[in-house]
Amino acid sequence: MIGFTKEELSRYSRHFLLKECGVEGQNRIRRGRVLIVGAGGLGSPVALYLAAAGVGTIGIADGDVVDLSNLQRQVIHTTADVGRPKVESACERIKAINPHVIAEPICDLLNEANAADIIRNYDFIVDATDNFAAKMLINDTCVTMEKPFSHGGILRFEGHTFTWVPGSACYRCIFGGEPPLDVVPPAAETGVFGVIAGILGTIQAAEALKFLTGIGHLLTDSLLTFDAKTMDFGKICVSRNKQCGVCAVV
Repeated sequence: MIGFTKEELSRYSRHFLLKECGVEGQNRIRRGRVLIVGAGGLGSPVALYLAAAGVGTIGIADGDVVDLSNLQRQVIHTTADVGRPKVESACERIKAINPHVIAEPICDLLNEANAADIIRNYDFIVDATDNFAAKMLINDTCVTMEKPFSHGGILRFEGHTFTWVPGSACYRCIFGGEPPLDVVPPAAETGVFGVIAGILGTIQAAEALKFLTGIGHLLTDSLLTFDAKTMDFGKICVSRNKQCGVCAVV
């Protein structure tokens, strides 16, 4: 197969066997540039699976260091990484899984000053953050720049996700503004069932690969929800808000 080494033919053999993917699909994956914002619970499985799949360039943006309390769910890091910048240990693991992948560490938190400059370099963005301000910033920047992205959120035993592409419902269309802290407290105060980060992050990784290859249907205009206590999954149809202060003016 043109353009792939013998080692790569073996590594990606299961993708080559899929008629929906094949050589062209794997080439698209290899040419893809994905930014993961957050190297924590959600970002860990996203990074691991995108690296294994052979995404050409994976950017990891996070300004935090690994804490012992992270290891219950942030599976890309190890005990030996405690105290290290998360982007360093994450990129190290990406390269260990797949040396063909370019791992780009961005040791900084996204803010209004740098978000556009960072996001513009990638084809698809994965929102793996854990706070509403960051999610609003990612949504507003991606919508304005017409950069497709996957949103994910987890709390206690529950998770939800959707994908945005130009023309579909954005984060603000679905959730409105940032909720008061006493309505949705952070996971650091309420706890989180560690494995749900893996469940949701894997779904986000699938959305990124589907976008790159054109396989299947993305989670646009749909909010996928699940409850790990009952293993009930649901899909809520959502629509673009014509009065949205972000996507309605783009």
